[in-house]
This record gives sequence, structure tokens and C-alpha cells, in this order.
Amino acid sequence: MKREINIIGQSVLILQLKQLALQVAETDITVLIIGETGSGKEVLARYIHNNSLRADKSFIPVNCGAIPAGILESELFGHEKGAFTGAVQSRKGYFESADRGTIFLDEIGEMPLETQVKFLRVIETGEFQRVGSSETIYSDARIIAATNKNMYQAVAEKNFREDLFYRLRSVELQIPPLRERGKDILLLAENFVHEFERKHKIIFEGFSPEAGEMLMSYSWPGNVRELRNLMESLLVLEKGTYITPEILEKHLVQRNRYKSLVHDPSKSEKNELQVIYSSIIQLRQEISDIRQLLQHLIQTRPHVPLLLPDTSVSSPPVVSRMNTAEEENGKKNEAATFLSLDDIEKKSIADALEICHRNKRKTAKALGITERTLYRKIKAYGL
Repeated sequence: MKREINIIGQSVLILQLKQLALQVAETDITVLIIGETGSGKEVLARYIHNNSLRADKSFIPVNCGAIPAGILESELFGHEKGAFTGAVQSRKGYFESADRGTIFLDEIGEMPLETQVKFLRVIETGEFQRVGSSETIYSDARIIAATNKNMYQAVAEKNFREDLFYRLRSVELQIPPLRERGKDILLLAENFVHEFERKHKIIFEGFSPEAGEMLMSYSWPGNVRELRNLMESLLVLEKGTYITPEILEKHLVQRNRYKSLVHDPSKSEKNELQVIYSSIIQLRQEISDIRQLLQHLIQTRPHVPLLLPDTSVSSPPVVSRMNTAEEENGKKNEAATFLSLDDIEKKSIADALEICHRNKRKTAKALGITERTLYRKIKAYGL
């Protein structure tokens, strides 16, 4: 029985992707799907299959990265009895099983070079041989492949055959990461909530508007898969309660903290340096946010002159020269008051919230920072 598949989303990127997928589905052309981990590559492949003339035939998904290199060839093309130790009987491979249907090869970039040679022949002629056999077998399987790797780099580094890569990408479909899909995040979250309400017999009270904005401003490194897992955790652990930014932030922070604490001994020194570089970039972004706040303060309060530091060199603290009571009385003596960056930032955020009637989206836009950053600073300053 055909498994119903729908691609949820109304963003321009997703609507364009669905249109291209439907065009491709009408043909038997080979497709290469590119997308980050968890972005829904198999969902798109099933969507193409279900809207093709092969919809009533088999859809065979194969994760090339999950099958040991030594047996991948046997899994794909089958083997004869006695072909190797443990081959106690003949066995069909995935290509035979997918005849007249669709075979989906996920993580195609993990396929060993020696297997790539035989795979190229299957793409070009449909012909292959079982391991341990000289008999040629033909399979009319439609091929859809997917990867989250930079295949151009893999080709340049001789880890993937150039001829196979260009043969695979007769049509290339790019799945946008979840962070670029805007309100699709809320549509997907709602869909997952309905699914888990039925599964766990829990009634969900919903998200506050601010929590919804927070969902859309989160970076979603795990994409749709991460969103799905988060929705199930929220529903079960919070027992369906109304989700506020404080509750949502707690779960997001816990997930990020877990990722940062997991120790992977296989990480190379290069990967560790990349983590350091990422932290530096994040720190620079925080400094940029502060500078934007200060610049906004200058524009909106010209009567309070500020001396902004030059970040290219080491500089003293920000100094705000304020009129003293003596100056207001006509006296000419001046006093210099040192204000911390925190004090200036807190004051600026408080003023912006008041001017924008505590509308978080308008406030964040006025200050030139993301809503997630605004929520964090409101909590930190007790505003």
C-alpha cells in the first residue's frame, strides 16, 4: 500500500521545490537531492515516487553510510550462494527488488570508490552482476540519490568519481534548511503536535505568540528532524501546558548544552579548531549587537553624546558626558560619568520596549538585533 507523503510548507522556497519535484516525477530521470542532515531528503524522494507512474511499485530506501563498505556491493547487487563466507544461499540485491520501482540511495557520498564503478554502469545501462556470478541482470529501477556533503569538494579530493557525480545530477534539487523557511516552522510544529497528541493522548494548550517568534528565530541545526523531536519532548515533558518563551528557552538551552558536552573521541584537532572559531564568531556577533545598540542610542538620543570605542584597537570604557546640575543652573563646570556597557544596553532596551509598547518583534527590529537575542537580554536584565 502506498504511503501518503505531503511536503508541509507555504514558503516560496518550498513551493518552488514542490513544483520542480512534480515536474521531475513525470519522468524517469535520475535525481540528486542536496540538503542538510534532517532537512527531509527521504520525504522529498518519496514525494517524487508517489507522484510518478511508478507509485504502485516498490520504493526501496538504502542508507549507503549505514552499510559496511565490505558488504555494500552485495546489498545493492545481490550475491550467489558461496560467493563469500556466510553466503549460504543466493540473495537478491536492492536493485533487483526495486525493478520498475524507485531506489533511493541516501548518503551517496559515502559509497566506496570500487562500488561507484559498478554503480555508474547501472545508471548508464541498468545492467549489473550479482557478487560471485557472471550472469548479467537488468533492472528498470528509477534512481534518486541524496547527500549532505559538498560533492564538488569530494570530487576534487578524489573521494567521488567525477563522471558518476555528473551522471547522478541530471536534475539537482536543493532542500532549504529549516531556518530559511520562516512560518513553515510553525506549520510543521503544528503538524507534529497533532501527531503526538494522538500518539500520547495529551491535549496541547498551544504556544504564546512570543514562543512562536522564538521558534522561527532559532537556527535549527538539526532541521525538521530536530523540530519534530523538540515538539514531542515539549508535549510529553510539559504535559501539554501552554508554552511560553521561558519554557521553550529552557528546552532549547538543554538541547544545545547536551550537544556541547558530548565528547566525540574521533574528532580531529581541525574539528576542535573549528569549534573555537565558531565561538569566536559568536562572540563577535555579540559585540556587534552591543555596538548596534549604542548606535541606536546615539540616533534616538542626540542630547546624550556617546564616545564609541574603536574595536580595531584596545580602548578605554565607554564614557557618557552628562550635564550636571551645575551646568543646568548656568555654571560651566562639567563632570564626566562612567557608565558600563550593561547600563547603557539595559537603558536602551528598556526605552525601546516602552516606545514599541513591548512588542518584541518591533523592538528587536528597532534595535537591530534578533528576537532571540532580545529575549535573552530581557531575561538577563529583568525587564
